[in-house]
Amino acid sequence: MTESTTSSESSAVRVERLSFRYPGGPDVLTDISFTIAPSEIIGLVGPSGAGKSTLLQHLNGLLPSKLTDTSTASVLIDGIPVSQPTIADVRRRVGFLFQDPDDQLFCPTVFEDVAFGPLNLGLSDNEARQRVCDSLTSVGLAGYESRSTLRLSLGERKRVCLAGVFACQPSVLALDEPFSSLDPRARRTLIGILKKFPGSQIIATHDLDVVVDLCHRVLLLDAGQLRAAGPTADILGNAALMERHGLEVPWRLR
Repeated sequence: MTESTTSSESSAVRVERLSFRYPGGPDVLTDISFTIAPSEIIGLVGPSGAGKSTLLQHLNGLLPSKLTDTSTASVLIDGIPVSQPTIADVRRRVGFLFQDPDDQLFCPTVFEDVAFGPLNLGLSDNEARQRVCDSLTSVGLAGYESRSTLRLSLGERKRVCLAGVFACQPSVLALDEPFSSLDPRARRTLIGILKKFPGSQIIATHDLDVVVDLCHRVLLLDAGQLRAAGPTADILGNAALMERHGLEVPWRLR
């Protein structure tokens, strides 16, 4: 399935005919096309193994050299193609949150982790320090600068990761299972933070009740193919469609 797309000039994200396979393996993504408008929040749903994480990793060039075997495929962020010559610019625009914060946190203190991105963008120490302060405040962790991430809860570690993303001031967030393993309070806190982000978001998640609360539209991915796309209630409330793809209608839409 190919979602109808708008012009690249009016899209924060535009993906056209994206296909991908890992070396020696089967197709992971097949002919994927969609757009995300500025400030739009998209829920990326589907069963485990559908290709959601692989799709997200194409948006900031984590899989840049293996984009596709077809010359017609493209991924554009704010009109800029994701390719080796533009990869630095793309990664400034797309903030990526991994499912496991331990894949993203590696510095001794919270301050150093959050400052890592701005400093690598070439900001001065003073500018980076201000970005850290602003970002930690935005995720409710002001005053955590000197703490070790090893002594934080899972929810706090995920928020430190998000602060590091915010410190780079991206226009697009690509979030891989951000609500996984969070307790209800941490989940509500994260939802509130994401609702305040002014840019576009694409959120891969199995938490469909969060998708109902947070996302304007849904992309349903199964076996590497885009099976359905549309307004959240239309997709997630379609019991027959959800059953075909091993999903259940969330409680709020029953």
